[in-house]
Amino acid sequence: MLSRPLRRKRQKLSDVIVESVKRSIVTDALKPGDRLPTERELMESFQCSKGSAREALKALEVEGLVSTRTGPSGGAYLNQAGTEPASRALRNYLHFQHLDGEQVYQLRKVIEVELAVSVLGRLSEDDYQALQDNVDFCSAPEDSEAGQREQRLAELEFHNLLAQACPNPLLSFMAQFLNDLLRDLVVLKKAYKPKRKQFDAANLDYHKQLLSAFRAGDERAVRSLMHEHMCDAEHHMTALEGEVSPHFLLEFDHRH
Repeated sequence: MLSRPLRRKRQKLSDVIVESVKRSIVTDALKPGDRLPTERELMESFQCSKGSAREALKALEVEGLVSTRTGPSGGAYLNQAGTEPASRALRNYLHFQHLDGEQVYQLRKVIEVELAVSVLGRLSEDDYQALQDNVDFCSAPEDSEAGQREQRLAELEFHNLLAQACPNPLLSFMAQFLNDLLRDLVVLKKAYKPKRKQFDAANLDYHKQLLSAFRAGDERAVRSLMHEHMCDAEHHMTALEGEVSPHFLLEFDHRH
């Protein structure tokens, strides 16, 4: 007996409107600050109810693409979408996949090297100053748990500073996403608690060498240093996770 063909679920009008707005962003080269059609204009264009038009605008607002204003010049305006909403949603998904540092570094060893090469010749004096300030902050002696946590996060921020100078938005997003993922692992697993002087010293040394290689415009050195840096960081991160896991279980037993 022949099976009945599956019926495609009818798309909601609000979803149709959302897709249309996103299509216009691409095809009409809309920019942040451009005004979108009003609810009434959307109702007329799509022959829909006020509720559908309002639902579409709300969905766009939740995605961070639109902000609404009140008053005489009120309405819906396009925003410059940030990376955080997309990054947060992906990280939330991956936390349930029991991700570990080794899996993150499998990709990071590729992404960070390509990112570093892509910013050669593109770093401004302000960029160099921000990178140097980061190194100086991480170099300061710190014994408190809160201070060690902040320095560990700052070490990751060094790489975010490079990502912000990257000319490839996809490569930039992927690098910052992986850094944010590691930041979550550091905080959630408390990977800053065990003594980690060797890890700190290695990170600082690589960051200092990378700064010199960037200033010299030495692509070969940048590529080699960043690859070594990622392999070394993976080794230390894996060891730290092994130390942290028993502490995690002990803390859980004490609370329960």
